[in-house]
Amino acid sequence: MGFAVSRHHSRRLGVGLAIAGIALAGCDRPAAPAASPSSPVAASSVPPAAPVTKMDESGGAQPKLAADPAQIGADLIADEQAIRDPATPGPALVTAARRQQAAYRAIGRNPAWDGVIRPLIPPNLITTYDRNIEARRQLTAMSPVRDTLPAWRIIPTAPADELMRLYHEAEAATGVGWNYLAAINLVETRFGSIAGLSTAGAQGPMQFMPETWAQYGNGGEVNSPRDAIMGAGRFLAASGFANSPDRAIYAYNHANEYVRAVKDYAAIMADDPGSFAGYFNWEVYYLTTAGDVLLPVGYAQPQRIPVGEYLAAHPQ
Repeated sequence: MGFAVSRHHSRRLGVGLAIAGIALAGCDRPAAPAASPSSPVAASSVPPAAPVTKMDESGGAQPKLAADPAQIGADLIADEQAIRDPATPGPALVTAARRQQAAYRAIGRNPAWDGVIRPLIPPNLITTYDRNIEARRQLTAMSPVRDTLPAWRIIPTAPADELMRLYHEAEAATGVGWNYLAAINLVETRFGSIAGLSTAGAQGPMQFMPETWAQYGNGGEVNSPRDAIMGAGRFLAASGFANSPDRAIYAYNHANEYVRAVKDYAAIMADDPGSFAGYFNWEVYYLTTAGDVLLPVGYAQPQRIPVGEYLAAHPQ
């Protein structure tokens, strides 16, 4: 379904996101890899921590990635640990999550960095790291890089605790794991922050096609987080989730890459529900011929716009 991809079929619920867009968010093809260092960087030579830049309206800082892959890896470890620490203050959590997101996007586009960064990751985080990188690379394989930005509105999401309550409510009602619902919500619309019709006509935070919503929406409102999450649970249950989650996810979006990415994110959240706090604070990026473009809350375009025109008015 959704803004997460550009492949659609008559039963699917979706569209074509930029995760997400993943959020995510979105599903972009990788840009040309950045030049790798002339020689490997040893962990012992990690430079000082990269600075963060401006504060945003949520109280978190907009982070700046280090130029050195080894430092990106070191910062990523610190950010993963901060996200999992209940004592991390709200603004620091937002900053950690956003730098985490930027790091996974950058590492995903630069396989040459794998030999530098992966050996730095501690054993307790290596599975999380591998799944995040694999999910990112699966999603980047699904959509072409564009020279325009989408006709979307970027809006605030429902509160994190409300979404978590809704995932568990849908799990109790349908038997579909809360973590799978959260992963789909992340990939499709970055937890509902991307508003607007997909190129296929899908809509709402879980990206339903009208005919599918008529069958599984139970008379609800497609743009309501609760109604959409419950509808997704009903669809996945009817598609055989209990016997084969893979087959049910594939019914949701006919792309094997999508199935693998959703499973990776779902597995991370199942292993550590605290990881949801990081994903929840991810922003909407859209990969273009000019690179990753951040689409902040308040972005609103009634039609596609050349990326150069947008960046001239909104430098990043």
